[in-house]
Amino acid sequence: MKIVGLMSGTSYDGVDVVAAEFTRDGETLTLRPLGHRSLDYPDDLRAEIGALLPPAATTIEAVCRLDNRLGEVFAEAAAAGVELAGGTADAVVSPGQTVFHWVEAGRVRGTLQLGAPARVAARVGVPVLHDLRSADVAAGGQGAPLVPAFDALLLDAAAGPRAALNLGGIANLTVVAAGAPVLGYDVGPANALLDAAARRFLDRPCDLDGARAAAGRVHERLLALLLAEPYYAAAPPKSTGKELFHGRYLDDRLAALGEPVAADDLLATLTELTARTVADACDRHGVTEVIAAGGGVRNPTLRARLAALGEGRWRLRTTDELGVPAQAKEAYAFALLGWLSWHGLPGAIPSVTGASRAAVLGSWTPSGPPFAATPAEPPRRLVVVP
Repeated sequence: MKIVGLMSGTSYDGVDVVAAEFTRDGETLTLRPLGHRSLDYPDDLRAEIGALLPPAATTIEAVCRLDNRLGEVFAEAAAAGVELAGGTADAVVSPGQTVFHWVEAGRVRGTLQLGAPARVAARVGVPVLHDLRSADVAAGGQGAPLVPAFDALLLDAAAGPRAALNLGGIANLTVVAAGAPVLGYDVGPANALLDAAARRFLDRPCDLDGARAAAGRVHERLLALLLAEPYYAAAPPKSTGKELFHGRYLDDRLAALGEPVAADDLLATLTELTARTVADACDRHGVTEVIAAGGGVRNPTLRARLAALGEGRWRLRTTDELGVPAQAKEAYAFALLGWLSWHGLPGAIPSVTGASRAAVLGSWTPSGPPFAATPAEPPRRLVVVP
């Protein structure tokens, strides 16, 4: 079965698209990567997404316009994925762009992703799986993270406690260990605050290669203020996003500090925040190996700091060594979730999300008859019987 997976994360810098072929032999599912691409969003689309995200106010009109514009972008990405698959695919997984994750007192009440799946289905002519988080939320779960289903199948727990780390806008961790339930949760910001600082103080979308952070020094008082965030002390299951870690959040901490901080020192401090919170989580779970993916692995300053913090306790690697491109891992994970949903199998793990049951994820938007249904002649009249 060939499945195209899409992913647009909390950094909203573009969409990653992959094509994967799945074959099953008994208890073993084999994934053959067929290729991946990254399609950057134009500057005006990034601005449109940013203008709608919390804590900004918005309108239903803005939501509708963005939903359909993203749908057109995802449709083109899906078409590129079908090309990677050799011209044909059985399904597309389009999880959409998260614009709001409604959390109250540690409980997720709802979640919203945009991306007009009907436009994707119309473009590629195959069923599209979307809205992957809502079923888990309805079962009392966080609706995130969902990638641990992929990690749990990929990592060998018998080799010792191991962690899969994704460094996107938010850093999330999956921990597998022999004889223990799979654990996974959002640790805190990875690139979210770094990118907010780069936009504010450098007028750039990011600190490329962590160069400015490498030139700065950690501001210890600011770091202490940032580490006092209650989210870090909360027990999993937990999830977060730019509803909490956004530009205004950073402004409030700088205001509380009461003194100016040079841009390079701010970026160095935010890099240390990500590295410290991730390393603390890895140490807490006693892992021996951390296998990283996501855009943050391309930041040598962040990677070097993580490796230094783990030295002597855990080894830092990337998913590239396991055959999964680090930049495309989440898109491959969503392709796997599509395979599971297609076969009626749950994709959310209750020990990760806190749900009362394991949910089969997503809603299907068909293109023509659903799945393998035989096309029928349209009816010519309707009769109502008592």
